[in-house]
Amino acid sequence: MEALDAIEHDVDASFLPVQSDPELRAVYARWLGREGAVTLLMRRMPELPGPERKTFGQAINRVKDKVEAAKTVCEQRLREHARALDLGREPLDVSLPGRKPRVGRLHPLSRMMYDVIDAFVAMGFDVAEGPETDWETNNFERLGFPPDHPAMDMQDTFFLQQPDGATGPRALLRTHTSTVQVREMLSHAPPVMIVAPGAVYRRDDDATHSPMFAQIEGLVVDQGIALSHLRGTLDTFARKLFGERVTTRMRGSYFPFTEPSVELDASCALCGGSDPSCRMCKGSGWLEVGGAGMVHPTVLKNCGVDPEKYTGFAFGLGIDRLAMIRYQIPEISLLYQNDVRFLESL
Repeated sequence: MEALDAIEHDVDASFLPVQSDPELRAVYARWLGREGAVTLLMRRMPELPGPERKTFGQAINRVKDKVEAAKTVCEQRLREHARALDLGREPLDVSLPGRKPRVGRLHPLSRMMYDVIDAFVAMGFDVAEGPETDWETNNFERLGFPPDHPAMDMQDTFFLQQPDGATGPRALLRTHTSTVQVREMLSHAPPVMIVAPGAVYRRDDDATHSPMFAQIEGLVVDQGIALSHLRGTLDTFARKLFGERVTTRMRGSYFPFTEPSVELDASCALCGGSDPSCRMCKGSGWLEVGGAGMVHPTVLKNCGVDPEKYTGFAFGLGIDRLAMIRYQIPEISLLYQNDVRFLESL
């Protein structure tokens, strides 16, 4: 009882210096915590005789009530003190105009990619995708590239390091999304009508080339497909993307996987063909958009399609080039430097 009387005497004084919630919790635990002074005395109650136990229990409850009351008074004092500090600070001027949050938007290349896909989907094409890492068999051999083709050189293609002692085809970063066309023909019987968008990689770097760039390729394989279908498809695409006034041309070219082959050019949007020193078109007035042609019979045969029964056309378009034409960008690297000022200007 003497120990309990001493605790009751000290309770109020113990809460007076408290200035924060952590200090309040510490003082409260000193009395009624798991190892608090009052708690330890409560554990000794079974040692007392019956008559004394009741008296001692009443005293314990009185001290507990005093500790709880002192804690409540201290909490109220701390709240009033915190409120006084808040009211004493410099007031918030709610009349100031708010700051509108900045809303992001798609990168120009992403916008161009979606617009190109929408144009072909509107013509009935399906969208197909494939891995960016593939085998040289799909990237070169099934497409009719001869073993001595320059694209097979390490200076043009990013080959992946092979494990020691590995044999068979090498893995590489695809140089075109034609690998998706191969995979589609191997897994689906004609008719095939797809576009394959994605990133491709080549060891090339100048004003109009990048080691990594976005490309979309198309493939149509069916009975009776002719070059006129290709011309009509690309003309329709150009009008959908750039408007009815766009000027395009096709010129003969060569690709190992098409025969005959053509190049699709669009008029230079930067100089209109009037500047001989134009960095975009190099003074020609035209910008190469992509290549196309009739699928070579060897390619059809390599992919399990009967060239005597089916014909087809394929095309490949550089999304970066199309973006340069639309936004009149003189150098492709500007699209990859992530300069927010430049991107917001488009």
